[in-house]
Amino acid sequence: MSTDARPRTIALLGSTGSIGTQAVQIVRQHPEAFDVVAIAAGGRDLGLVARQAVELDAELVAVAAGAEADLRRMIDDVARSAGRPSYAPRIVVGSDAATQAAQCGADVVLNGITGSIGLRPTLAALRAGSTLALANKESLIVGGPIVKALAAPGQIVPVDSEHSAIAQCLKAGDHDEVRRLLVTASGGPFRGRPREELHDVTPQQALAHPNFSMGRVITTNSATLVNKGLEVIEAHLLFDIPLERIDVVVHPQQMIHSMVEFVDGSTIAQCGPPSMLVPIALGLGWPRHVPDAGPRIDWTTASSWDFEPLDDEAFPSVGLARQVGSAGATYPAVYNAANEECVDAFHDGRLRFTAIVDTVAKVVGDHQAQAGELTVEQVLQAEDWARGRAQELLAAQ
Repeated sequence: MSTDARPRTIALLGSTGSIGTQAVQIVRQHPEAFDVVAIAAGGRDLGLVARQAVELDAELVAVAAGAEADLRRMIDDVARSAGRPSYAPRIVVGSDAATQAAQCGADVVLNGITGSIGLRPTLAALRAGSTLALANKESLIVGGPIVKALAAPGQIVPVDSEHSAIAQCLKAGDHDEVRRLLVTASGGPFRGRPREELHDVTPQQALAHPNFSMGRVITTNSATLVNKGLEVIEAHLLFDIPLERIDVVVHPQQMIHSMVEFVDGSTIAQCGPPSMLVPIALGLGWPRHVPDAGPRIDWTTASSWDFEPLDDEAFPSVGLARQVGSAGATYPAVYNAANEECVDAFHDGRLRFTAIVDTVAKVVGDHQAQAGELTVEQVLQAEDWARGRAQELLAAQ
């Protein structure tokens, strides 16, 4: 696939998660194109970290939690079983482990971490001059001006399927020819149901995504469409298109991943079966497509694709996201952090489904952003405040 003389070096952040394990699958299929030099993970599955480290021959292995001696022992055991007893990577353990992996100087840093804890690794990758393949949307959303000020033109490559689709569609024209971006949404498990029917849905029902198997927070966000609200803000920041020219279109089959409408009335769409393999592979190989990265559409089989408007009354999260995106400053960080607290409360049985976004809206309404240039410290303080305020509201219910 690559025209380079050497494989492209890769740092995988969140290597044991959904994005990371699929990235390993792509690297496994294309060893001539990619060389993983660093992996980072939370540390909940040190055994998988050890197996990945040995298979990928990573030079740096970073975990946020766990004992270095335990991880070293596991790596040694796996390496001996693989006939590589001399393999001895550098191991980093601690809260800044992913940041150290991100600044290793790899050609590409794939940030597949979930949550705003990915902000510092995102900034570290940009400072190191690496191409940032960004699956960690939260770091861009909460740190928007900071991230954008640091990134060189073209340094960030989106890995979210919707934004990867938009990036591909934008190749069809110039920026000033774009009329609007159309971000598609599956509608989640509660598509078509009015708000009054959503009050008593269960966590198990919320986790029943129609097309993807994802983590608890992301899957719940897809059910509330908070995830789509975050994606609207992300699209605004990535592509410099005003929020009022970014629309959400419900497309249950998720065969079209997003679209770009141009000023002449034409619309360019990027299509494919629901799979994260293609956008992950494109993030690693950008701007070149990785051969046979994911499944293809069978055009010989009859099928129908549906499109519906978003029900803003049943799913007010997107409208709220537009408000916080327009307000900027620390408001997106507050929206994201408060939502994470409310999702946990919902799964703990302390909050109704529809109260997730209602509570987030109250937290956002109570927030007062500091004036002046945004800093990482302000973002972190705003997140702490939002979590505390959300907990106060939850306790009062």
